[in-house]
Amino acid sequence: MKRPVAYIAGTGRGIPVKTMTNDDFAKLGLETSDSWIVERTGIQQRHIGSPEETVTHMSLLAAKRAMAKAGVTAGELDTIIVGTASPDHLLPSTAVEVQAGLGATRAAAFDIGAACSGYLYGITVGESMMQAGTAETVLVIGAEKLSSIVNWKDRSTAVLFGDGAGACVLRRARGGKGILSTYLRSDGNLAKLLWRPAGGAAIPATEQNIADGTFFVQMAGREVFKHAVRSMSEAYDRALDGAKLTSDDVDLIIPHQANLRIIEATAKHAGVGMDRVFVNVNKYGNTSAASIAIALDEAIEQGRVKDGATVVLVAFGAGFTWASIVLRF
Repeated sequence: MKRPVAYIAGTGRGIPVKTMTNDDFAKLGLETSDSWIVERTGIQQRHIGSPEETVTHMSLLAAKRAMAKAGVTAGELDTIIVGTASPDHLLPSTAVEVQAGLGATRAAAFDIGAACSGYLYGITVGESMMQAGTAETVLVIGAEKLSSIVNWKDRSTAVLFGDGAGACVLRRARGGKGILSTYLRSDGNLAKLLWRPAGGAAIPATEQNIADGTFFVQMAGREVFKHAVRSMSEAYDRALDGAKLTSDDVDLIIPHQANLRIIEATAKHAGVGMDRVFVNVNKYGNTSAASIAIALDEAIEQGRVKDGATVVLVAFGAGFTWASIVLRF
């Protein structure tokens, strides 16, 4: 087991005020119901951002709360990393807008596009920068406003996603606490199973592709489910291997909150009871890069992460990307 370079000094979240329940979809004319959605996904509600609750706005809320818990000022930040698939603007990055909002004038700032794995990718990049000696204090954020890129006429995707942001501050590790191992993988050959065909430079946004739905997220649900379970299971195993631990050593698993059935299948593979798995997908739906960031902050707040606890974070997202991190608190 390697000696930890970085540890999570503080976490925070920024959540939109408005909630949308499953019953609210009937008002949109979708043929669905609360029981149909809960049975297939475990989702009961999700938060939907107002026009003022932008990705940057939610990121700043999460960042300020994480920094306050870590006892870190804006002037101490060396690097700001934002994982997002729904940035406020394609140019510039959300990270530089967060930098401006915080007044973190000495920080480098950039975005990571790894979809639902973006937060774990961001933590891994931040830790690597600390390992290289180019950073001492890193702010990592996962933030999404997926309501802006969801086709609200498509039942197969509209019911799944929500908005929100989560953040953590990485600082130089002391003692044996911190990041014990990380694992990152991707497979671009499967990209079109979960993607947005239009809206980028290859196919710019037009009235036509907004009308025909190609501007919005599209997903081959059954295939994504299969690959998600397989890849998250692999990521879980590889991260534990890297830390030279087994499932018996794990106090809590915090998986990407996309679908309760995927979470349960991953826990079954790990041989871990659901009492050792943190779940909040029922409250937030799939918030992509924000998912694990929000869940980690809630788990700590609820006392699910004790001093000395070993926690595994594991994610899967569009790309396909998948990732895992083992932490000791």
